[in-house]
Amino acid sequence: MGQAEWAHDLAKDLLETTLPRRWAHTQGVAARAVSLAPILGDEADTLTAAAYLHDIGYAPSLVATGFHPLDGARYLRDVYRADDTLCRLVAHHSCAVNEALERSLFAELTTEFDEERPELVEALTYCDMTTGPDGTPLTATERLAEIHSRYGPEHLVSRSITASTPCILAAVRSVEAALSARA
Repeated sequence: MGQAEWAHDLAKDLLETTLPRRWAHTQGVAARAVSLAPILGDEADTLTAAAYLHDIGYAPSLVATGFHPLDGARYLRDVYRADDTLCRLVAHHSCAVNEALERSLFAELTTEFDEERPELVEALTYCDMTTGPDGTPLTATERLAEIHSRYGPEHLVSRSITASTPCILAAVRSVEAALSARA
């Protein structure tokens, strides 16, 4: 079984029943990851696995800090001894360092999980930030607006998304440019 198949089954087990909307989003993010195979080559399976796993930290049984990238990455590392690349991608997806700062978890995140190669981090950010909460494709601008409307302007997630917006938009532009170059 490939990493993506294993990741699908694990994410489904953790999210489908307890968080069905999060599972729909996850499936949409994974579909986006599959669509990047032309620019990722051999790393497409790894990105697809990370797409399935990126939000497992929301699963009620995994919540420890309340910061889903860290909770998910720790679970993968500690319970499954998952590939380091997968753990780093989950830990750092969608410019997570800004939310880590808001939650006073920056030291834990960056000490426990090194950054992954920018191309893979950008690809996962693209997949996540161009997929709505129900799994449908959105533009990055629509996705950012959706997050702000869901949390409200004063919530720490909104503040961290505001800080992350330049990083997110740069990642989306980079991936879109790579896709255009391959077309």
